[in-house]
Amino acid sequence: MTAEQRKREKFRELAEKRTNKALETIRLIGNLSNRQTYVYEDAEVRKIIKALKDAVAEVETRFGTTSRTGGEFKL
Repeated sequence: MTAEQRKREKFRELAEKRTNKALETIRLIGNLSNRQTYVYEDAEVRKIIKALKDAVAEVETRFGTTSRTGGEFKL
């Protein structure tokens, strides 16, 4: 295996692991929407959503790509 192939494999391995971890964490943030369990203000929700959107925009800028949606991430 060449150095370039190893780098590609490492990228794929880490990208899948980190993306799936981020998606699961975002799902957990969504669980905070349960008003029977939590009390929150709309301004707090807007702040959370803005922070997440800003983080995604930064990643898009770094990669020069657009976002995707749905399910488990696989390359």
